[in-house]
Amino acid sequence: MTTDSQATADPRPIFFRAADQAERVVGAVRTDQLGGPTPCAEYDVRTLLGHFISVLRRIDTVGRGGHPFEVPQVTTDVPDDRVAEAFRDARAAVEKTWSDDAVLDAVLTLPWGEMPGRFALRGYVSELATHAWDVAKATADPSMLDPELAEAALASAHAMLPAEPRGGDVPFGPVVDVPDDAGAYDRLVAWFGRRP
Repeated sequence: MTTDSQATADPRPIFFRAADQAERVVGAVRTDQLGGPTPCAEYDVRTLLGHFISVLRRIDTVGRGGHPFEVPQVTTDVPDDRVAEAFRDARAAVEKTWSDDAVLDAVLTLPWGEMPGRFALRGYVSELATHAWDVAKATADPSMLDPELAEAALASAHAMLPAEPRGGDVPFGPVVDVPDDAGAYDRLVAWFGRRP
C-alpha cells in the first residue's frame, strides 16, 4: 500500500539509484555473452539490453510529453560494442528531461495508462531493478546488486502491479511463490513471474 508520503515523495533519487545499478550491470556484460539466454524467457542477452535501452528512451520520451509507443519495445540499432555507451547516453537524456520539477506533476501517457510523472517514474524503478537482476543473473555476479534497492522496487511493484490478472494485456507471468525469508531480489523477480 502506498502511503501519503510515498505518493508525494520525489522518486528521482531512487530511480537514478536503480539506473546507476543498471548501468554498472550493463557495463559488465562482455560481447561474447550477448547470445546467451536470460531469465526473461523471450529475450537473449543482446535483446534484453536492447529492451533496457528502449525503456530508458521511453522514460525520456514520455517525460517530454511524447507517447511511449514512439519508441520500439527493443532497440536494435546499437552495435554490440556500443551497448554500454548507448545505455549511458539514454540514461543521461532521462536525467536531463526529468531534472525539470514540472515533469513530476505533469500527466504523462504510459504503456499502461495516464498518470502523474512521479507515479510513472516510481513504476520504472521496479522495471530497472528487475532487468538488472535478469542481466546480472545471465552474465555476471548477482552479488553486485543492491538489496536495499530491491526492497524499494518491490514496494513500488506491489503498488503498481496487482497479483492478478496476469497474462494477456498484463505482460507478466503469474506471481511465483518464494519462501517468506527469500532475499529481496528473489521476492522482486518472483512478483514479476520469474523463477529465482
